[in-house]
Amino acid sequence: MDPLGPFPQEPTPNTGDEGYVKFGGADWSNADYIYSGSVNFTHSVASGDPDGESFLIWTRAFPAQVAAVDVPVCVSYAVYTTPHASGPPVLKGTAYTSYDVDFTVKVEAKALYALSLYYYQFANCAKPEEKSPIGRGRTAPDANTPAEKVGTQRFAVYSCSNLPFGFFNAFGNPTVKESVDYYIHLGDYIYEYKNGDYGNGTSIGRVPLPDKEIATLSDYRTRIAQYRTDPDLQEAHRQFSWYIVWDDHDVADQAWKAGTADTNDTAFGCSILGVCFTERKASAIRAFHEWQPIRQIAADDKLRIWHNIQFGKLFDLTLLDTRQYERDITDLYYNTDYVGTLSSTEDSRSLMGKDQEDWLYSTLDTSVQRGATWRIVGQQIVFGALNYTGLEPGTTFDFDAWDGYRANRNRVLSHLYDNSIDNVVVLSGDSHANWVFESSLPKALGKNSTDTRGQLVEFAGTAVSSPSPFGQTLPANMSAAISQYLVAANPDLLWSEGFYRGYFELHISAHNVTANYFAIPDILTRNSNEFQSGSFVVLEGTNQILRPASGGKVQAGALQAGGY
Repeated sequence: MDPLGPFPQEPTPNTGDEGYVKFGGADWSNADYIYSGSVNFTHSVASGDPDGESFLIWTRAFPAQVAAVDVPVCVSYAVYTTPHASGPPVLKGTAYTSYDVDFTVKVEAKALYALSLYYYQFANCAKPEEKSPIGRGRTAPDANTPAEKVGTQRFAVYSCSNLPFGFFNAFGNPTVKESVDYYIHLGDYIYEYKNGDYGNGTSIGRVPLPDKEIATLSDYRTRIAQYRTDPDLQEAHRQFSWYIVWDDHDVADQAWKAGTADTNDTAFGCSILGVCFTERKASAIRAFHEWQPIRQIAADDKLRIWHNIQFGKLFDLTLLDTRQYERDITDLYYNTDYVGTLSSTEDSRSLMGKDQEDWLYSTLDTSVQRGATWRIVGQQIVFGALNYTGLEPGTTFDFDAWDGYRANRNRVLSHLYDNSIDNVVVLSGDSHANWVFESSLPKALGKNSTDTRGQLVEFAGTAVSSPSPFGQTLPANMSAAISQYLVAANPDLLWSEGFYRGYFELHISAHNVTANYFAIPDILTRNSNEFQSGSFVVLEGTNQILRPASGGKVQAGALQAGGY
């Protein structure tokens, strides 16, 4: 069969294109004909961004023949309440796709019951016997459901999945344990490097494609498509609904609003990869939207991913963009001292931009006013103050984290303190290590460290596969010694662990929030081995970790003074 033609066609179905709004590409809703050949559902299915009455469902329907420019591929979709996708569907329709969106399909499954499991499947409109795997998705609670009736909500929390460094075992383990209800990915879903620049996957058959530093729309599509062939990542997407935000490597290393570590819009910055930063960022963001089951939050602001989900009166899940939106200049390696000076002297310095920062404060206030018990804030980078002085010559703080934006951090802490906002838990990724912090305005200003008014607790997780600076080449005991040094030097840091890759589970109830950390001993082979390295509890109304932290004992890393 000639993959370029002739192009089998048939008239469009009466239902037309009922797919989710496309981030980019052509509008096929008025097409007269659809492709009538075979399709392959090459990357299974996924669901994401659930609220109390809907979630997005996703697939990729790749044609056996590349369809003509004016002929879209049509898929049908159906949503069921039964695990085998049998019986009458609660929702069905058709959606179109084309090369313009890399043959990806997104549909908003609407008018669903809150806090309920659903099952969904796609099929080729022209050949209905060609079906996708059956996916499973879960809606969130209704915003007004009392906290006690919502029950315990369980999340697996991830960041920094780097294909050439190892297998994504961390994604697969909760699918076997059935220990969570939703997944959260805090960014660095992909990495942009060529093989050997940051991870060499040759020996384990995980050489990134295309094998170069990616910069174009085709590059980003190819890279994310390759990541989605990992069987554990693919199965986790099939079984669970995800909340996903991006970090820097989803575009490129050390991304900020006007560039990255190696690209910007100057003549020099455009020449390195042959693509200017603005074009590179637009390509990365477009591919991200095409391949992820995420919503477009604002029609007039395509870069906005920050949004809030109300999980009944139990909690608000507030997802931020501290990386791509309006971040002021970061540490680009050549300017570390300059950014360090800015971090301690520039009061207007911002990680989020004014619009997002104002929205965050309003969202926190509204959460309190509506009677939500908890405020869970998911974002990319380590929030707590982390002093590395003495660990390596010339190293003080990570100015790419909130330590590089101290005024912005203090503004957040001031808002919590001035308004007596309790029960705030921050989730972080990016650093490739595990951390548990308590942060407050008095502590930031060097005042009363026992004042817990407006104090937040931070659970920061290690990477799925990216290495830690104090874990990649060191034995476990030396890595633990570094953790011991760090907790001794940072009194607000309750736990440090950098040796293992992994994830953590967050269990949220009306009475407490528990973070259970899981370590993956081996990522060079595909396996399900793990152990619980630590467990930390926050009781409602206390704004701090229950002492002794982790019961006074962890299986890796180091606790602050025995857990106190």
